[in-house]
Amino acid sequence: MNKRGSKWVLIIAGALVYAIGLNAFLVANHLAEGGFVGFSVLLLYKLGWPLGVTFLILNVPVLIPGWRLFGREFILKTTVGVAAVSLFSWLTRSWQMPTSDPLLGALYAGVITGIGLGLIFRAGATTGGSDIIARMMKHFYGISMGRTLFAIDVFVIGIIALIVGLQTAMYSLVALFVSSRTIDFVIQGVNSGKALTIVSEHNGAIASEIHERLNRGTTLLKAQGGFTGQDKRVIYCVVPREEVVRVQNIVSSKDPSAFVVINDVHEVLGEGFTYE
Repeated sequence: MNKRGSKWVLIIAGALVYAIGLNAFLVANHLAEGGFVGFSVLLLYKLGWPLGVTFLILNVPVLIPGWRLFGREFILKTTVGVAAVSLFSWLTRSWQMPTSDPLLGALYAGVITGIGLGLIFRAGATTGGSDIIARMMKHFYGISMGRTLFAIDVFVIGIIALIVGLQTAMYSLVALFVSSRTIDFVIQGVNSGKALTIVSEHNGAIASEIHERLNRGTTLLKAQGGFTGQDKRVIYCVVPREEVVRVQNIVSSKDPSAFVVINDVHEVLGEGFTYE
């Protein structure tokens, strides 16, 4: 299957997983979501309107102008995502897995819906709704998407707190938080690690130790001291999270006064990570 075809498979698969998370854990435990899904769930609880149908109807008014503003491919993928979520929400509506502990239900709902949304986002699509509104606000008014999405979620959860109950809203926030973290994990990939930038007068000895003891590569970058104006070599290396302490111990043993900066890196590709 070519790369383009795999994108559509990801969207469909993500929509199915997301719908299962909504019905089996979120709705089954009387929890809620943010955005348009949150409105759809609220209408399900109070009026009995089908989640999938309501979600599709709510999205139509934003998909039409979105097509003109953001391009054919993006909106086409998003339309497929919306339609697939609506269809699978209808087909899996009887899949219920209620728990005696609402917190457990919120955790499961967050993980499963997060996996589904992460797959959809990896394919370059969205589930429409508040995401398109956020893009419109950025396009017309320059308001950041994150701020708009946060405002919409707070508004929806606030309505849920008033109409359904404060406890439901609180557990729903837990599900939202877990979902957002899971989305990050799915999008960024499992091949994550730590990047270390090491400034030391003993860079040769440190690099050799990293090569020999950890079997990890390093890169020596040309640099110049801002205060002294002297030429320096800066070590840059990427290692799995579990090896960070070992690198720190190597640096400390060779040069206790070395300057070390550690950053998170995601989707690391290459020898030692995606192939040996």
